[in-house]
Amino acid sequence: GWVGRGAVPGPGAPAEPMTQAAVSAFRTYVVEAAHPVEVRADGSTDLVRWLSARLGRSVTVPDLRAQGFRLMGGRLLPAGDEPAAMLMYDDDQGTRLTLYSRAGPTGGRGVFRYARADDVAAFSWIDAGMSYVVTARTDEARLLRVAEAVDAQVSGKSEGAR
Repeated sequence: GWVGRGAVPGPGAPAEPMTQAAVSAFRTYVVEAAHPVEVRADGSTDLVRWLSARLGRSVTVPDLRAQGFRLMGGRLLPAGDEPAAMLMYDDDQGTRLTLYSRAGPTGGRGVFRYARADDVAAFSWIDAGMSYVVTARTDEARLLRVAEAVDAQVSGKSEGAR
């Protein structure tokens, strides 16, 4: 089951619908060997342009090499009436990580919210009209470091994003 922490009200609290959608997308595409992404990382300029046009706002592709993850590529997903972007990364051990993003509440910043569904962990947050979820089969501490790095890059607090 889902276990919440931080801004999530107590253990056993249900995850937010966006986090559930991100975990579902993670489970669907992370197992793909041949086509885990629609646009591969070697076309990252095309990937950024395409996702930005479809989401109607500038999409940042975080550089997570310092956290041990390489960009594999990305895809567009349905998210209710709005599109969502999913970027996929992997590390040298074959661990895959996804960053799911879509339009969110306007204004302000939200705290990181942690959720776990069986072996899949996720951190979600909002910032300046976008909602983000990082998801992986890894421990909470490692995923938090990745979420912090993503947040720093998408909010413009760090160099390295594309």
